[in-house]
Amino acid sequence: MRSITVIGCHAGGEVGNVVVAGVDPPAGATVLEQMEALRADDRLRRFLLREPRGSVAQHANLVVPATRPDCAAGYIIMEPTEYPPMSGSNTICVTTALLETGLVEMHEPETVLRLEAPAGVIEVRAACRGGRVESVELTNVASFVEQLDATLEVDGIGTLTVDLAYGGMFYVIADASALGFALEPHEARDLCNVGERIRLAAKAQLDERISIAQIAEPWQGLGAVTRNAVVVAPGKVDRSATGTGLSARLATLHARGLMRVGDSMTHASPIGSTFDGRIVDETTVDGRPAVIPAIRGSAFVTGRFEWYVDPRDPFPEGYLLSDTWPGTDTQ
Repeated sequence: MRSITVIGCHAGGEVGNVVVAGVDPPAGATVLEQMEALRADDRLRRFLLREPRGSVAQHANLVVPATRPDCAAGYIIMEPTEYPPMSGSNTICVTTALLETGLVEMHEPETVLRLEAPAGVIEVRAACRGGRVESVELTNVASFVEQLDATLEVDGIGTLTVDLAYGGMFYVIADASALGFALEPHEARDLCNVGERIRLAAKAQLDERISIAQIAEPWQGLGAVTRNAVVVAPGKVDRSATGTGLSARLATLHARGLMRVGDSMTHASPIGSTFDGRIVDETTVDGRPAVIPAIRGSAFVTGRFEWYVDPRDPFPEGYLLSDTWPGTDTQ
């Protein structure tokens, strides 16, 4: 039987397993093209993330050789329903797995490297001690606001005022206080239901590129901790504080004049895990103002295991059940 080697990992509680052997790189001259090839086939994502091997609460990352000489490795991010071009928690997991397994040489007290994501080159600085990665700071892609204070009609909820922003993925950001959420763990099911309604409404009414919803408490100020919950399709709460979500939030706060270059804040997830974010620089994207964010967090290796590809398996690409995979018919 063919085997696939996976390094188990999580960042802030969000599972981002890393495939390090057993899968040939997809065709393509860039990691973005390789991602498109993987998406067109989609068997690997289904194999890794669907039951009986995976779950809706997992992500997976395929490590591939970089197509650029200035990068140590490339990686393709696979989430429950899509292939995002960028993910903060997954990048932190990939960096930690590469360094702690020795696939990329570790230098203490700090390892600086560049990784090739589908969204572009990500510069990473890993604080290392005793052969372990203590934290990872990544410089994300340019993040920008698409709309501030947009009006959105949501079935069963009513009229909301939301922001649309890009932080590596396109977000709709809603006010937790207006929705009556304290962003606590016991609210997870309700957060998922509401977040998915908001995401689908925003996708239909405002911007078809919206792929993820963030429900965030009002900003608590510079250097302070602000709680948020990111709802990942098809309806599960991100366990981490979400790097792309924090990047999108930084872009909205900058656009409102509340944060400037050098300013920092912390996002906390519903389970209390945190990512730190700061604005490194200002730039433009297609003529619109944008920021370069840096996101810092920690990941932990949970194990190393082999998945076997057995030709006798009646579920070679896994299956979905609506009791554990929201909004899905039995497949």
